[in-house]
Amino acid sequence: MGAVTKTPTIGFAGLTHLGLNSALAAAIKGFDVVGWDESETLIECLVNDNIPINEPEFDKHFGRVKEQFRFSASLEVLGVCDVVYFSVDVPTDDQGASNLAPISALLEQVVAVIREDCVFVILSQVPPGFTATMRDRFRLLYYQVETLIFGRAVERATKPERFIIGTPEPRSDLPLNYRTYLESFDCPILPMRYESAELCKIAINCFLVASVTTTNALSGICEKIGADWEEIAPALRLDARIGPNAYLKPGLGISGGNLERDLRNVVEMATEHDVDAGPIEEYRRFSEASKAWVFDELQTVFGNALGGKTIGVLGLAYKENTHSTKNSPALKLIENLGDCTLRVYDPVVPSSAAAGVEGFGDPISCCSECDAVCIMTPWDEFRAIEPTSLAKNMSGNLVIDPYDLLDSQALASVGLMHHVRGRPPN
Repeated sequence: MGAVTKTPTIGFAGLTHLGLNSALAAAIKGFDVVGWDESETLIECLVNDNIPINEPEFDKHFGRVKEQFRFSASLEVLGVCDVVYFSVDVPTDDQGASNLAPISALLEQVVAVIREDCVFVILSQVPPGFTATMRDRFRLLYYQVETLIFGRAVERATKPERFIIGTPEPRSDLPLNYRTYLESFDCPILPMRYESAELCKIAINCFLVASVTTTNALSGICEKIGADWEEIAPALRLDARIGPNAYLKPGLGISGGNLERDLRNVVEMATEHDVDAGPIEEYRRFSEASKAWVFDELQTVFGNALGGKTIGVLGLAYKENTHSTKNSPALKLIENLGDCTLRVYDPVVPSSAAAGVEGFGDPISCCSECDAVCIMTPWDEFRAIEPTSLAKNMSGNLVIDPYDLLDSQALASVGLMHHVRGRPPN
């Protein structure tokens, strides 16, 4: 499929979280990178080194390779590229439903400006069957599974475990420019038909959700019978059928939008093709129930007296190291505590992201005069909270810490109750 006459220029159409982290990885690997986005404001920010995402190590790496970037809000800039990744975020609603209309419209604009010999790769997460509908619009069309994780995106983009590539013909060689780029990452390349690659992304997330859901279900049993999930998890990790990297940390269900979207897509596909997807439907239901765990603990302790209490909420982001609040358990908790006085703090997300709350600039100020404190995001900063300072400033003595960030014995020594997922309260 032709020879590489120079180092390929890699383009990215769409420069939000997915596009920016993927583009940074390309630059780190030594490629010249062209970045396009329709937002002129975003392009101006990037040109002025004002990075609009919160990811560990991003700013440091970007400072080293920024001379390899060319940013523009003009689509024509993609015409110089040998490989173009379509990296626009697919919008989803709160139920995980994707809106593909703007994606399809933008693809039609992109095809008009790229070269005929340009390799075009859909990196955006689309449902099975979508890429094939675009095959007659692009001569060299591929789909690539993205496996970025909020808070670890730079690491995942620069050190992928493998590349999963949807191709029109899995037995044929990939175009040389594309193969040259992929091989620079020194990891396995797995070509497969379009539909297999699209479903592979969903399959990965379904298995992750299964692990998370099982962990939360068993943690709930631990809380009732006197077992400690943190004692059980190491034994599971040593089982080769489960593995050392399994998702075995209890939490508050799945959030962020991507996993919810995949579960919804599986259920819709199963319904369309008359396939039983009972377990997947149950994952969705159980995840929503897990989001209510902190609220349930508050109700257990305070009962009908919960209304009117002052509650401190530490963390608004749906997980650490991100500014995203999509389907955040914290926002759901705040919604359920409408009759309470709510004090909030997050190191990245402004308090304006939640309605009816008062924001503070540090954890201890937030917890001052609170009847209970709920740690809703496992930010590393919260691990450093001193139990003595917490006890001194709180009015009550209840600390709900689903992620087990604080030391139970240290909290108990200053008279604080500690509720965590996976074991009974202290």
